[in-house]
Amino acid sequence: MNFIPHQYQAYCIDRVIRDAHVALLLDMGLGKTVITLSAIFVLKYQMFSIHRALVIAPKRVAESTWINEVRKWDHLSHLRMSLVTGAAPQRKRALANRADVYVIGRDNVKWLVDYQRNDWAFDMVVVDELSGFKDPSSQRFKSLRAVLPRIRRVIGLTGTPAPNGLMDLWPQMYLLDQGQRLGKTITGYRERYFSHNAYTHEFKAKQGADAAVHDAIKDICVSMSAADYLTMPDCMTIDVPVVLDPAAVKAYKTLEKQMILELPEGEVSATSAVALSNKLLQLCNGAVYGEERAEYLIHDCKLDALQEAVEGLRGQHAIVFYGFRHDVPRIKGMIAKNFAGLRVQELRTPADEAAWNRGGIDILLTHPASSAYGLNLQDGGHHMIWFGLTWSLQLYQQAVARLHRQGQKHPVIVHRLIVQGGLDEAVAAALEGKRDTQDALLYALRARIEAVRSE
Repeated sequence: MNFIPHQYQAYCIDRVIRDAHVALLLDMGLGKTVITLSAIFVLKYQMFSIHRALVIAPKRVAESTWINEVRKWDHLSHLRMSLVTGAAPQRKRALANRADVYVIGRDNVKWLVDYQRNDWAFDMVVVDELSGFKDPSSQRFKSLRAVLPRIRRVIGLTGTPAPNGLMDLWPQMYLLDQGQRLGKTITGYRERYFSHNAYTHEFKAKQGADAAVHDAIKDICVSMSAADYLTMPDCMTIDVPVVLDPAAVKAYKTLEKQMILELPEGEVSATSAVALSNKLLQLCNGAVYGEERAEYLIHDCKLDALQEAVEGLRGQHAIVFYGFRHDVPRIKGMIAKNFAGLRVQELRTPADEAAWNRGGIDILLTHPASSAYGLNLQDGGHHMIWFGLTWSLQLYQQAVARLHRQGQKHPVIVHRLIVQGGLDEAVAAALEGKRDTQDALLYALRARIEAVRSE
């Protein structure tokens, strides 16, 4: 695909090329990944000013997003990528590959620094979701801090760097400038910009601190919101690739093969196709129903992707569409575990609709069949996340229209979590092709049935 950057994207690419240390504080959907990779290509192959770049990202983003983005755009086709994931031997082999960009999960930063402490190989480091380094006591922060003097270029990417207040900013800015703007230590930063309550041990920003901090860092931060800077459709779709772990891949292939081989030879009926489809889509989401509606947990891969999507919202509200009832307790459990204080509510009554629209709900859980018609939800937010897609084009379009309708003040962003190599991909393709529900289902499954039976 040919990449024609928007004006703001061209500006951001130029900033990354021109400034050795910069934070791109951009909303989701503004193209942080393609902006950064475009700049890396210029720095590597046109200006010859970098040798190797390292991208540090959340696990699921590292596993799929950066690699897929290179495959998507024609101008990036020459960039050699190496994915540094898996067990330690696999990561070591990936580091030994000849590549331009190495992508690693942020949970492996300490391992990487320890492994390469005496032979650090990267002169440019990109920290995707910079706010993941907001804790100065974390191992990932301490490890990356130790090698900063050996890195010539550091680029930070995030949507909202300080969702919990100014205290989050110091570690992130330190990774960019090693303390030039906000001080060399977190203690000094606190003393300068915060007052301390000795009884509650809480820090409160001093009067004028917010303006002072932002003035100090404005020269190394590019801050843009989608509503202000992006000339884009008033509704856009972002497909979030989900990579299953090996055990989940094996379970998926086993279930698919067993169910297909149990189907009668000849024409596949809509009834048998629906049964197979439901099982495979359940497994894509992480659990399947057994006899008498017993639930069997298979994996958390899509839950992990949802966690990262919620992190990326940085406090913005979202509707999450689930596919099966067993999705709900797992989604609620993940949010309770990782996002203390986030207000989660299933959409059941008019009171829930009213609470969402007045901003009283952060994550609104609902099934598309329960909320696709008649509800006005546009006042509560402009993000929706599809944890599980539906084959029904009409249901899908009507569900999107709960936010994308008259009165919506922001561009609506639709995030779809799609398992790579799973039936999720066929559902997404059917929706894009605007195929009739039953025709799309049978078309997709017949192709898989023929493939499995020929193996």
